[in-house]
Amino acid sequence: MTSFAGNVNHEDGIFRPEANFSPSLWGNIFSYTTRDNLVFEKNIEEIEVLKEEVKHMIISTTSNDAIEKIHLIDTLERLGISYHFEEEIEDQISKMFDQNVIREEDDLDKVALYFRLFRQHGYPISSDHFNQFKGNNGKFKETLLKDAKGLLCLYEAAHVRKHGDDILEEALIFATYHLEKITPNTLDSTLEKQVTHALMQSLHRGISRVEAHFNISIYEECESRNEKLLRLAKLDYNLLQVIHKEELSELTQWWKDLDFASKLSYVRDRMVECFFWTVGVYFEPQYSQARIMLAKCIAMISVIDDTYDSYGTLDELVVFTEAVDRWDVSEVDRLPNYMKPIYTILLDLFEEYEIEVKKQDRCNGVYYVKEAMKEIVRSYYIEAEWFIEGKIPSFKEYLSNALITGTYYLLAPASILGMRSASKETFDWMINKPQILVASALIGRVIDDIATYKIEKEKGQLVTGIECYMQENNLSVEEASAKLSEIAENAWKDLNKECIKPTSMPTEILMRVVNLTRLIDVVYKNNQDGYSNPKNNVKSVIEALLVNPINM
Repeated sequence: MTSFAGNVNHEDGIFRPEANFSPSLWGNIFSYTTRDNLVFEKNIEEIEVLKEEVKHMIISTTSNDAIEKIHLIDTLERLGISYHFEEEIEDQISKMFDQNVIREEDDLDKVALYFRLFRQHGYPISSDHFNQFKGNNGKFKETLLKDAKGLLCLYEAAHVRKHGDDILEEALIFATYHLEKITPNTLDSTLEKQVTHALMQSLHRGISRVEAHFNISIYEECESRNEKLLRLAKLDYNLLQVIHKEELSELTQWWKDLDFASKLSYVRDRMVECFFWTVGVYFEPQYSQARIMLAKCIAMISVIDDTYDSYGTLDELVVFTEAVDRWDVSEVDRLPNYMKPIYTILLDLFEEYEIEVKKQDRCNGVYYVKEAMKEIVRSYYIEAEWFIEGKIPSFKEYLSNALITGTYYLLAPASILGMRSASKETFDWMINKPQILVASALIGRVIDDIATYKIEKEKGQLVTGIECYMQENNLSVEEASAKLSEIAENAWKDLNKECIKPTSMPTEILMRVVNLTRLIDVVYKNNQDGYSNPKNNVKSVIEALLVNPINM
C-alpha cells in the first residue's frame, strides 16, 4: 500500500518528500445512516422463513441426484447466502466426496464443478479426473471447443490448483485461450456475461460480496431460477449492506474525530477503503466487531506507512521506531510535534482493543498484534533508510523486509482479534508465519510491486521489488514483472494446498488469510493501485457494496 510522492516541501530548513494523494472520494456520504427498523425487522423475519425452506432443499432426501445438489450448493455460494447453511452444505459435500460421485461423470462442466467445490471445501480430490478430456495426442480434445459452459467451468476449476496439478496448468491455458476467442453474440447473453466476467475476475480469487452482487444479476436472468433463492439473496444482500453502512458510519466518525486531515496533510484519507478491506475479509453479521477493530488497525498502519514513506526524516523516524518498540506513553515527549498524535492514538487504540477483548471474554491476542505492529514499524524504518541512503538491496534482502511492510503479517492476526473462535493456539500459529500466511504475504507484496512500479519510479523510489530484481538479474521491466507474476502464481498454489484437509487450523481461521489474499487480486487488478487511487478498481465496487441496494 506504499506510494512515494516527489514534490519537495522545505519546512524549517528540512527537506521533506511531500505526498500528493487524491482526497477521499466519499465526502460525508457515510457520516450518517438511518435504519427503518420496521422494514429491517420485517426483512429479517422473511429471511428466516426463506432460510428454513432453502435448508430443506439442501437436506431433502426426496432427490438422490447428486449433480442437482452440487448445482444448488454452487448457486448458494455464488449468491452469497451459503454462510447461512454451512453445516448442511458441509454434510452434503462430505457425503458426495465419500461416495466418489465425480467418477460417474463424463461431462466437462460437471466434473469441473465437482472438482472445484471439493477443493474449495478442503477435500483432497485428484486432478487426474480431467485426464478423460485429453486425446491420444496428450492434449485437450478439440470437441471441447464447442462446449463454452464446460470451458468456463474448467477455467474456474483451474484456479484451485496446487503444485503438481500439471494438467490444470494446461487446462488454464487451454480454457483461457479459447474463451477469449469466443466472439460476441455466439453465446446466449447470460453465458457471455459470465465468460467476460470470469476472464476479468475468477470466482476463486474474487471477493465474496462483489461476486454475489454480480451473480444475483446473472441469476435473475436465468429462466430456471428459483424465485425463493433469488428473493433470499436480494433481501440478505441489502440487509448486510445496512449493517455494514452502520459500522462504516461509526468508523467515519472515529476517523473524523482524530482529525488527521488537518493535523497531517500528507496522510491518505481512506477510511472507507479501509472498511471495504474488512468486508472482503469477513462480511457476515457475527463479525461486526471484528470488522471495526480491523478497520481501525488498517487505518492506523496506513497513517504510519505514509509517515515513513511520504514525510518523516530519518532522524524523526529513528525516534518514532524506538518509541513504538518501547510502547510507553512517556515516549511521546521525545517525538516531533506532528508525530505525537499518531503515537498516542496508536497506544489508545490498542488499549481500546484490550478493553473490548476482556469485555467479550475472548482470548487476549492484543499482545500478538502489538508485536506485529512493532515488527512492521522496524521494517518501515529499514525501507526509509534504504531510500534515503540510496541503497538498492539484493532481491532476497528486499523481499525479507518487504513481506513485513506488505502489512499482512500484521493484518492477519489483527483480523482474528475480534473473533470468538480465535484461541491462544491460533495466535501462536499466526504469529509464527505459517506457510499459508507466507504465501498470502508474498502474493500481496509482488502484486503491489508490479502495480505501483511505474508511479514509484517516476517519483524517485528505487527500492522496489521490480527494481531490485531487474538490477540483480539484468532484466527488463517486462521480464522482471513476468517473474514476479510467476512468483505470485506459485504462491497461490501454496495457499490452495494449505487449505486441503487435514489442516492445522479450522476453516474459519484459514479463510481470513484466503480472503485477505483475494483482496489483492481485486484491488490491484490490471496493475493499478486501487487503494491509493480508488477510482482505478475500487470505487464502483464500494458503490455496489456500501451505497446502492439491490432492486427488489
